[in-house]
Amino acid sequence: MANVIFAPFDGMGVKIGDIHLGDFPLLLAPMEDVSDPPFRAVCKANGADLMYTEFISSEGLIRDAAKSMKKLDIFEYERPIGIQLFGSDIESMREAAEIATRVNPDLIDINYGCPVKAVACKGAGAALLQDVPKMVAMTKAVIDSTSLPVTVKTRLGWDQNTRNIEEVAERLQEIGISALSIHGRTRVQLYKGDADWTLIGKVKNNPRIQIPIFGNGDVDSAEKALEMRNRYGVDGIMIGRASIGNPWIFREIKHYLNHKTHLEGPTVSERLKACKQHLLESIKWKNERQGILEMRRHYANYFKGFPHFKETRMKLVLSEDIHEILSILASIEHEHFELETA
Repeated sequence: MANVIFAPFDGMGVKIGDIHLGDFPLLLAPMEDVSDPPFRAVCKANGADLMYTEFISSEGLIRDAAKSMKKLDIFEYERPIGIQLFGSDIESMREAAEIATRVNPDLIDINYGCPVKAVACKGAGAALLQDVPKMVAMTKAVIDSTSLPVTVKTRLGWDQNTRNIEEVAERLQEIGISALSIHGRTRVQLYKGDADWTLIGKVKNNPRIQIPIFGNGDVDSAEKALEMRNRYGVDGIMIGRASIGNPWIFREIKHYLNHKTHLEGPTVSERLKACKQHLLESIKWKNERQGILEMRRHYANYFKGFPHFKETRMKLVLSEDIHEILSILASIEHEHFELETA
């Protein structure tokens, strides 16, 4: 087991530019097809301190592509909120940052971590870990194009032989980024194996690093969050997949960090409330048909562990009528109430 290298908090709290995030902020990771405004709404309601849009293509923005422009939608209740951009062309990223700045987010984030082939094999996302000079030049262009704080999310390196995050962190800090989030895997690993936080801890505890360092990868419980904070001394934790269908993870972690006791898990009513909020926000943000279709991927997560849920899930997935869906959701609460009082 690694030595504990956690340093006590100094009471000043974590800041990105002029954004105050508290002593140990919990961040919602940007996730394609997941962290849209409806999902962000339920995470914010449950304690997420900083959230990001889904990653947005710089080429899509400068070409005014409808899908990319829609992802710029942000709302006052989400603040602080960052817009995350990705791309392979420096000039396109500069222009995209200018466009994103106009919608008045709290910060701009650059994605240097996406491992999927459609992104990395086109020279964007984690591909920039293979060309640090270009990464530095691209980041500088974005910083120079906006008055907002610029942050970066990346990985340990491209593969096991090129884990260059320590160099990356110093070079990006030198040109003016305001914070760095690090996922504890290489690009080649994708999401396989365990996240390695050792290098994240080394970056954080490098005396030359003065910006906030956020750790990301495999934090799926309050105990894991406390362990990562105490062992590696990170300024905060970014949570991705563990929040899908489980927005309560933010409040559960906060309670555990503050009181060292477990907060009771969400009740059936709370699960239904969050699910319905997510559904109705999806319909409001898009339209009824699109909102219903996009919500289908979330039902299994909201009701994970419910006995005999498969049949109910199929009804939810097959229905295209909002009133019918709400009726099915209401029946879930009724069935569980009867089970609990039997």
